Amino acid sequence: MSQKHILIVDDDRDLSFIIKEMLESYGYNVTCAYDSESAYELLTDNTFHLILLDINLPGTTGFEVCKELRRVSTVPVIFASARTSESDRITGFDIGGDDYLPKPYSMKELLVRVNACIRRTYGFMQEEHTVHFGDVEVNIGGRTVKKAGKEVPLSLREFDLLAYLCEHVNKALSKEQLLSEVWGAFSMVEPSTLTVHIRWLREKLEDAPANPKYIKTVYKVGYMLEVADEK
Repeated sequence: MSQKHILIVDDDRDLSFIIKEMLESYGYNVTCAYDSESAYELLTDNTFHLILLDINLPGTTGFEVCKELRRVSTVPVIFASARTSESDRITGFDIGGDDYLPKPYSMKELLVRVNACIRRTYGFMQEEHTVHFGDVEVNIGGRTVKKAGKEVPLSLREFDLLAYLCEHVNKALSKEQLLSEVWGAFSMVEPSTLTVHIRWLREKLEDAPANPKYIKTVYKVGYMLEVADEK
């Protein structure tokens, strides 16, 4: 199964540890941050599939973290907070939160909310979800790529980029979105880095890299994996 990476941002270390152990027991990969600075650092260098975000954080609020995040990323955010007023819940949704879970909550309810959010966002990805284009087969869960039946070695970042293109097949993706979602929401990676990785993927997967059939450049937007219905 393609393991989803969750970031918990909460200054309650004991609670974070309990949540981390619970989610990991259900197959998730979990990282904890106890303040906004640590969260930003983690988001700079890592890709997360969901963020569990407290509102009351040292020196700032989860609302501010979410606002900054929404400038560069669409990663799902679940607010989990002891602040339960209607105005706080409305604010959470207005600034881009996907769900709002009031404390105290049961681990069972948290798991249900996390699973539901993951399904809504990545529900099309099955345990052995594969994408085919031409003679290329991408197994997202197994993190393998084959061309004409032979395995193609890709770097971690090359595969992450290809997987993201596969997850949004036939959709034009902006350079900013790709950099944010593949390299990290607050990464300082230059657009030229994305261009180079696209070129490497074309050289490894396209029959004619200079005239790509599948990994297309979308003028003034970014890139797209174009896969026609070949039935």
